[in-house]
Amino acid sequence: MSDIVVEKETEQQFEVQAELNYLVPTGVKPVSYAYDPPPGVPRRTGEYRARTVTISNARLRPPPGGLSLDRNGFELHRSTPALADFSGEAAIRSTYYAQSERLLKQWTGAKRVVIFDHTLRDGGAARAGGVKEPVHLIHNDQTFVSGPRRVRDHLPAEEAARLLRGRFAIVNLWRPVGEVVESSPLALCDSRSIDPRDAVAQDFIYPTMTGETYAFVHNAQHRWYYFPRMTPDEALLIKIYDSAGDDIARFTAHTAFDDPASPPDARPRRSIELRTLLFF
Repeated sequence: MSDIVVEKETEQQFEVQAELNYLVPTGVKPVSYAYDPPPGVPRRTGEYRARTVTISNARLRPPPGGLSLDRNGFELHRSTPALADFSGEAAIRSTYYAQSERLLKQWTGAKRVVIFDHTLRDGGAARAGGVKEPVHLIHNDQTFVSGPRRVRDHLPAEEAARLLRGRFAIVNLWRPVGEVVESSPLALCDSRSIDPRDAVAQDFIYPTMTGETYAFVHNAQHRWYYFPRMTPDEALLIKIYDSAGDDIARFTAHTAFDDPASPPDARPRRSIELRTLLFF
């Protein structure tokens, strides 16, 4: 993986202190809606509390042993996107999906890649056409229950049953759109620092189905990292689920956060994330 991005000499800060939003455990399963819920129903339940943590600059101070998707749950690569303009849905699904499928095979060794959806995000006030805001709550997009269910959701039953007998993973491919990230960068937790008991399943309700994601309770052992000022020619892989054994990172936690190093006139962050099934 010779194109993995580890360091940018222009970055000088080794770490920042910032607040991340952790779930407060109450014993009640939280619920979130992917759409506007019925009148009187809250968009999200669950109590969150901000905790000040150290977030290391992964370009200058990567995890011990270096970065690896299968060890730490995330890694960064350099590649120029096939699209300069992400405003067209059809172009994203044809041109950008095709390039991303090739890159994911190259970077992970997966024999087959199925991209099952994508989300555009914009931290500005004027969002339209399904574009969403960055998520400032610590989370992971799937659970050990919902991960295998995604294979059954997106592939024919017989094919899904066959593929589920082998190793598969769910990986997000995340990259900035248009310009350098100056605000709301992603913080990523080293998978090795997460106790499985830190992850709390929550229902994620869509118009036609109910999924399940993880929220996370605070643990002082969590080790957080970020990549300051990511550019559109950098792509971040985030491990969401892996059916492999305990010696491989099975998931990680991530969240957008308010970077104290952001300039006062920082531009709103724009990004795209692809959610993918990888079969090995």
